[in-house]
Amino acid sequence: MEHQKSIACFEEANRVIPGGVNSPVRAFKSVGMPPIFVDHAEGSKLWDVDGNVYTDYICSWGPLILGHASDIYYEGIVEALKKGDTYGAPTAIETALAEMITQAYPSMEMVRMVNSGTEATMSAIRLARGYTGREKFVKFEGCYHGHSDSLLVKSGSGTLTYGVPTSPGVTAGTAKDTLVATYNDLESVKQLFAENPGEIACVIVEPVAGNMGVVAPKQEFLEGLRAITQAEGALLIFDEVITGFRLAYGGAQELFGIQPDLTTLGKIIGGGMPVGAFGGRRDIMEKLAPLGPVYQAGTLSGNPIAMKMGINTLTYLKNNPGVYTILEDRAKQLEEGFNANIEKTGVKAKMVRLGGMSALFFTDQEITDFASVMTSDTEMYSRYFKAMLDLGNLMPPSQFEGIFVSAAHTEADIEKTVADNLEALKTLV
Repeated sequence: MEHQKSIACFEEANRVIPGGVNSPVRAFKSVGMPPIFVDHAEGSKLWDVDGNVYTDYICSWGPLILGHASDIYYEGIVEALKKGDTYGAPTAIETALAEMITQAYPSMEMVRMVNSGTEATMSAIRLARGYTGREKFVKFEGCYHGHSDSLLVKSGSGTLTYGVPTSPGVTAGTAKDTLVATYNDLESVKQLFAENPGEIACVIVEPVAGNMGVVAPKQEFLEGLRAITQAEGALLIFDEVITGFRLAYGGAQELFGIQPDLTTLGKIIGGGMPVGAFGGRRDIMEKLAPLGPVYQAGTLSGNPIAMKMGINTLTYLKNNPGVYTILEDRAKQLEEGFNANIEKTGVKAKMVRLGGMSALFFTDQEITDFASVMTSDTEMYSRYFKAMLDLGNLMPPSQFEGIFVSAAHTEADIEKTVADNLEALKTLV
């Protein structure tokens, strides 16, 4: 495929945008090529500025559960825009979406709307500290919860891609209260509580890790986190920015039958628009200003256009639960096809899948945590990515990101991608 227009766009972007992109993984640096620049997308397909068409397995990193440019997202949006796109004042539509979220997530008795997943996780941790009167918190190696300072310690996603497990600019004073445990390892969590008695405000976890590829949790791991935090007087925060409304209508907590104290949600609640939310038990949420002393604010929080797109999306998901069957079927078809191809070619690779989330790791190790993820051959992934791109498949431009399917992906889409996967793997032998 030719990418001359994308290359020209990238050169121009580099003059005015650091690295030519507004989010690091988009630069395609870890796969050793300039990024493609998108012109438009529809359904499961995406077109770049050179006119190349791809089956998209990024889906804006997960939230486009109905695919690109679905009419479902946009129903009534023109009328909503004509009323105004931001007010800095409350609207009834914010309450309507909040009520839908609380009905879907029984653990979220109250909800505060924000503008991104990063803002949601940052605010949830501040709230947990304010509620408990404690300063330290536990996160897990390889889990990414946004780019706020205290969370950029052994995080996943882009920081893994660029080899910056702790970002410059994060002060030692900020990082000292961030305690890091091993995903799927309860003993590492117990040790941190033993070493910091009465000091830990909360444990924040991706119930299904989605930012070091996809790593599935052990049921006993999540159950153990619930038990430990309750025993220690700490709060349990589920970061469902990726898994919320994707793994199930009630997210990972519905799937695994565990209720956290606080939950964070992301762009899926706005049909892919810049939006997020955090919520939880009423007694905790009432510590937020203006009711309580924990401050959090945002001019664009509860933006009416994002709220309308969110209501459209969640209403459709609620009334059409078969969407989740489609996601499961398509992702399973992809998984089984890729696994068959791995066996045919003998390439050292592992597929991990849970619901409509999956990842292909170039390693022969079982994937259970950050250490096993890091055994992956990133150079091989780079070659694989380029081969798949040339065949018309847009896979994640990093070994450490997940593959997402949408309800717009057809059986034919998956069949072609599986066939292309076989050809791509053959180039690695």
